[in-house]
Amino acid sequence: MGRASSELEYPQNDDVVKTKASLSGYFEKSALVLAWILICIVFSVVEPSTFPTMSNLSSVLGSQAVLLVLTLGLLIPLRAGDYDLSIAGTLTVSSMIVAILNAQHHVPIVLTILIALLSGAVIGAVNAFFAVKIGIDPFIVTLGTGTVLQGVVTWISNAQTISGVSQGLINVVIIDEFLKIPLEFYYGLILCFVIWYTFEYTAWGRRLLFVGQGREVARLSGIRVNRVRATSLVLSGVVSALAGVLYAGTNGGADPTSGFSFLLPAFAAAFLGSTAIAPGRFNPWGALIAVYFLVTGITGLTMAGVQTFVQDLFYGGALIIAVAISHLIGKRRKTGSG
Repeated sequence: MGRASSELEYPQNDDVVKTKASLSGYFEKSALVLAWILICIVFSVVEPSTFPTMSNLSSVLGSQAVLLVLTLGLLIPLRAGDYDLSIAGTLTVSSMIVAILNAQHHVPIVLTILIALLSGAVIGAVNAFFAVKIGIDPFIVTLGTGTVLQGVVTWISNAQTISGVSQGLINVVIIDEFLKIPLEFYYGLILCFVIWYTFEYTAWGRRLLFVGQGREVARLSGIRVNRVRATSLVLSGVVSALAGVLYAGTNGGADPTSGFSFLLPAFAAAFLGSTAIAPGRFNPWGALIAVYFLVTGITGLTMAGVQTFVQDLFYGGALIIAVAISHLIGKRRKTGSG
């Protein structure tokens, strides 16, 4: 009887362990969502007349779609283990191309957008050439490219803000709404779905993940690692250029400096997003939640009267914390698998 009793205890203990592990995993995946809900509740209590309103919701979701799209572009090379620090420069160049060609030279807006997206592909190809073909660390390459792009923008714009972009672009980006939310939010949502589907359900998306997890193993498995890395950098350039098009539509023009301020928020959102939904992996739904978590926090603090420098503190602190959490998650999983 004693043996039978002890044998019955082991399944129970196993069930307890599995339940605890399941709850722990669920909390790990949803912690950022819960934190987002919590800060929404807190600021709704602190600023009941301004924060929990439809106009504020529309403003937050619509105005930050540019950051979401840029972060999604950044995720692609990050998934393959490469950094792209030229994304903000690509965004700024793209928005300036739209403004110069359309507002000053009256090039049709559709053709202008195609040229802007092509510029993103060219920038991505240059990054890929030096990082993949030549073998220079992509962190250094893209940092240099971003600096060059800053000079290019100043040159082609003569350091001037250019306005007068086609009203048609402005309408389909920020003026036209669905459910009282600007259409640009839905563009970001659609792109998020496309990237998620590509990551999870296509062969290329799987190869991208394998390359990011271990290039030598991926190469020995028959994956063309260099091609995957190069493609990811080119796609990052194209998506960053798309963010620039949306930025031009949001502002009705372009200026030579403000686009570069998106770099830190995009990295903060990408790394913070890697702690949610699929912890330990850069994933689009986690990035979406992270973008709006960060923006909600900054918006609430601003409404509460906190000075504007809090934005840099918030983004910088979030990036440090997110990288630390990602490192701990990766370390724990390696220890568990070992």
